[in-house]
Amino acid sequence: MTAELAVALPGVVLLILVLLTAASAALTQVRVADAARAGARAAALGEPAGQVTAVAAQLAGGAAAVQVGREGGYVVVAVARDLPGPLAVAGLRASATARALPEPGEPG
Repeated sequence: MTAELAVALPGVVLLILVLLTAASAALTQVRVADAARAGARAAALGEPAGQVTAVAAQLAGGAAAVQVGREGGYVVVAVARDLPGPLAVAGLRASATARALPEPGEPG
């Protein structure tokens, strides 16, 4: 019984690490997408670009890169952040872009 456990345990530990890394990457992607949506809402309501960037950066966490701009009649907020853990070493990033129409009466 102990020999089988000794053979199987490294595989189980590796599987748990892979699952935790994947869950962490998924959570980071969700945070970045939420940050982009919140930033786009703030921009659509006429908040200044500095405030929009602060809202998105706070929600994305870490060293998120936030870009605020306009495309056609839409306000566009793009957020990107390095993935945590071993995926950061590979240079992988989570990113999301959200667009919103400015509210009536707001510049845009």
